[in-house]
Amino acid sequence: MLSGVILAGDLRDCSKSDQRAFHRIGGETAIQRQIKEMRSNCDDITIVTNEPRLFLRHVDRDIRIIGDYYAGQGVLSGMHAGLALARHRNVWIIGCHMPYPSAEAADLLLSLKQEGTDAVIPWIGGRIYPLHGLYDRASAELIRMLLETGQTEVAAFLHQINWLRLKESALKSRGIDSRFVRTLPAP
Repeated sequence: MLSGVILAGDLRDCSKSDQRAFHRIGGETAIQRQIKEMRSNCDDITIVTNEPRLFLRHVDRDIRIIGDYYAGQGVLSGMHAGLALARHRNVWIIGCHMPYPSAEAADLLLSLKQEGTDAVIPWIGGRIYPLHGLYDRASAELIRMLLETGQTEVAAFLHQINWLRLKESALKSRGIDSRFVRTLPAP
């Protein structure tokens, strides 16, 4: 099994109706869609946000809702918080702006992860998608050190770890649609 982490960021500056996590798609919110898909292969799901109250009415009690340890430090801080509290070694991380996550793709990421590999990340259309990636929980310590030295960019983290690319051709050969990396537009 995997741990699942949904990064919902700092929602303080936007009204609830503007939040991509609460955007309705086919009768359910994006966050509900994400949780439903993650339940396929994750028995531990965490939402990382600085506004936990916004999520309480939208998720079941078994979903952990936490804040960043390093508030205001961006995506990397959210990744740190989710990884630090994950129950399993392998952690599937997605952004709340990605309403079409793929448990099949996450399983493929996991199957490609080898001993000594810190992450496996989709590479689609010549672009990396770190917010639909699989990470080793032990990466939380490196992220902590980066954040404490003022480095807040995901790119800085990726430059220091051993990660593998999940190429689009591997997805196609297994019949997995790469549209899972689609995002909702910013409000």
